[in-house]
Amino acid sequence: MILTRASHEYYVLDSPTMSDAEYDRLFRELQELEQNFPECLAPDSPTLRIGAEPQSQLAKHDHLQPMLSLGNAFDDEELRAWEERLVRLAGGDVAKSGYTAELKIDGTAVALTYENQLFVKGATRGNGIIGEDVTVNLRTVRDVPLRLHESAPKGRIEVRGEIYFPFARFEEMNEARARAGDPVFANPRNAAAGSLRMLDPAITASRPLRFFGYSVAAPDGEELPFETQTELLDALVQWGVPVAPHRMRAKTLAEVEKWAYDLEHNIRSELNFAIDGAVVKVDSLRLQDELGVVGGREPRWAIARKFAPDIAETKLLAIEVNVGRTGALNPFAVLEPVEIGGVIVKLATLHNEDLVIAKDLRVGDWVQVKRAGEVIPQIIAPIPDKRTGSEKPWRMPKKCPVCGTPVTREEDEAAIYCPNIACPGRQLEGLVHFTSRGAMDIRGLSYARIQQLVEEGLVKDPGDLYGLTRDQLLGLEGYADKGADALIAAIQTSKSQPLSRLLNALGIRHVGSIAAQLLAQHFGTLDAVMSASADDILNVRGIGSTIANGVVAYFSNPAGRALVEKLRSHGLTFTEPRAVAAGGALSGKTVVITGTLPTLSRSKATAIIEAAGGRVTGSVSKSTDFLVAGEDAGSKLEKAKTLGVEVIDEAELLRRVKSPATSSA
Repeated sequence: MILTRASHEYYVLDSPTMSDAEYDRLFRELQELEQNFPECLAPDSPTLRIGAEPQSQLAKHDHLQPMLSLGNAFDDEELRAWEERLVRLAGGDVAKSGYTAELKIDGTAVALTYENQLFVKGATRGNGIIGEDVTVNLRTVRDVPLRLHESAPKGRIEVRGEIYFPFARFEEMNEARARAGDPVFANPRNAAAGSLRMLDPAITASRPLRFFGYSVAAPDGEELPFETQTELLDALVQWGVPVAPHRMRAKTLAEVEKWAYDLEHNIRSELNFAIDGAVVKVDSLRLQDELGVVGGREPRWAIARKFAPDIAETKLLAIEVNVGRTGALNPFAVLEPVEIGGVIVKLATLHNEDLVIAKDLRVGDWVQVKRAGEVIPQIIAPIPDKRTGSEKPWRMPKKCPVCGTPVTREEDEAAIYCPNIACPGRQLEGLVHFTSRGAMDIRGLSYARIQQLVEEGLVKDPGDLYGLTRDQLLGLEGYADKGADALIAAIQTSKSQPLSRLLNALGIRHVGSIAAQLLAQHFGTLDAVMSASADDILNVRGIGSTIANGVVAYFSNPAGRALVEKLRSHGLTFTEPRAVAAGGALSGKTVVITGTLPTLSRSKATAIIEAAGGRVTGSVSKSTDFLVAGEDAGSKLEKAKTLGVEVIDEAELLRRVKSPATSSA
């Protein structure tokens, strides 16, 4: 049977050939057939199984209670249908209970047995009743507590959770395997499962597996010291068990739906680990017991709200090059169209030539492509065992593909540049950047609109935008009176953007939004920036020699100065309001953010810090005042500890911002 074979490949071999989405579709189709034709229900049907039979190489372990599978809801309508079934069974108790909503980690389920708070055995889920003993390997996972906090119950309990593989380390491992000619893992879930079931624990120890807990089981007849799933998760944290971030307690299903939407479309893209959905549970443990289990397989009181998969395999058809606003040559992949996360993906970023070489990507390769949330698709790694020998290595062209100018590469830089400021490729991308939200924020100018203006000869540089007339726009295809008026108004409005936005918009090499803010706040006027020497610029805290040289080079170029004068003639703002109050809660503080914060995105946390007068940098140094650390903090946290830099969490950051008197603590 197709599903039986796919289940064996997924659970036992850790090498699936069928996508999760296809398996879910076929599984649901089989469920519907068996419901409509009960006589077709076979005793070995996959719908009656929880996982897969344990492998013979590993010792067996009996779970204290069955580790169940979850039913699936693929949209909000199916989620509401699940709630309606609960209400029919339990009435108003469902509303009284409310729900918990948690991340559905795409890893491999394990059960950790503790006796008198000491870790004594760890096992895989197996078939849900009997798992495989992987105690020795689990001891190598740094997140698995070898002893629980003294607040944990005495006696015997099982902590259930998920072993997972962080994205960054997963990609590093796959790149190394590809270079060595070894088969790569299809996804982080396979990497976690395969690593955990190694017969040699040294191999497991060499792979940075992580762990999140989500439930607790006790022997039959014994009660646990909490009444709700919310209390259970809080207790796990108190016991020293890591719990996945972004969980919530919801009074209504509508709150869950809103949370799940934000999780899929915003939060998911910022996580350093794979999720394939959310898990929604009735919060009351008493009500969970009353609702029970369907067919010995699925709890009625919990359901998985599945998301579209964000990793797929497809073919690399070509590698082409785009010329960026600073002249950087940016390779990108042209892919055989594939659906990922509900979107058809045809292109993926490749960043630079060194990355293409490191990943050993060849034109014609089958590759793994990842797309999470709204993030630009990226190629994780090639799949060497699918090569036929016809694949071709790729190298960056020696001349700019747009203007033909010989390219350059500075020492210690990965990027390769077209040095021709008048390169048409640079002009188009420069205009796109100039009008973008983080720069001059001219609404209504899409990439296609800008390309149209360039092709019609109306715009060659940013200064030309401010000379556009209503009649010129009405003469173009796609513009009516209302659209033309709106664009002219948006262009005029952008003139009031402060100097920091303008400096970012100009596309000065190495100057991004943070450097632009530092320069604008220090010098105050564009004329002062233009006349500053490299030494003057180096006096700006947070600005190094690379940025200083880039600024001087830009304003030493006649083309750069000519553009500035053109913008001046149109009345743009060349000054920076001293908006950051000297008495801000974090005034003068240098802050680094690392890891995944519980509720704040990286951009939101940065905005909060800057609004309080602080400065966010990307690396930890002796001048860093404190580090804000979340889950999967990594090397920045280690460096902060080494340098003696203070480390705080999100809650402490918010406290300091709200309480200026404590900001110097």
